[in-house]
Amino acid sequence: MAQLYYKYGTMNSGKSFEIIKVAHNYEEQGKQVLIYSPTIGARGNSDRVGSRVGFEREAIAVDEDTNMFENVKAQLESKGRIYCVLIDEAQFLKRHHVLELTRIVDELNIPVMAFGLKNDFQNRLFEGSYNLLVQADKIEEIKTICWYCDRKATMVIRFRDGQPVHSGEQIQIGGNEDYKPVCRKCYNKAFQSSGKE
Repeated sequence: MAQLYYKYGTMNSGKSFEIIKVAHNYEEQGKQVLIYSPTIGARGNSDRVGSRVGFEREAIAVDEDTNMFENVKAQLESKGRIYCVLIDEAQFLKRHHVLELTRIVDELNIPVMAFGLKNDFQNRLFEGSYNLLVQADKIEEIKTICWYCDRKATMVIRFRDGQPVHSGEQIQIGGNEDYKPVCRKCYNKAFQSSGKE
């Protein structure tokens, strides 16, 4: 029985690498998968999933108007059986996308694995994350360690000119120079020492 999985982690927890690994494992057995990536979250090309360790895979770009259920249904009709649907940067999905993912699972009986961040740099849920937490059959944390200590990272600090910031647009694409995965203690300490609680 197919299920909707939401696998979340902070930045640098290996989410995109995990997608590439899962896809490889299916395809090594001759089982076809589909990989999707929201255009807003693309590090470079929106038709690619790229991990920080250098691996890349082709992906189907998802924009705000994409109907993921209809897209998977069309792929199924043209390519034959799809064994799994993988979603990168799932925090950038809209509510309707997540509901479409539930239809892929429930009506097409295809497992869906969505990977993404849970919370933003202000510790607010993204729209996609919120809806996946509500709708997912299984939720799993992909763990990584704090940039500054040995604790598990659960939050992200955004930096501007080397200083932590607590305000700004929710979505700003960046890398290690802009964001660091941190534990709660180091997150709070960064803003206490900068006077920006």
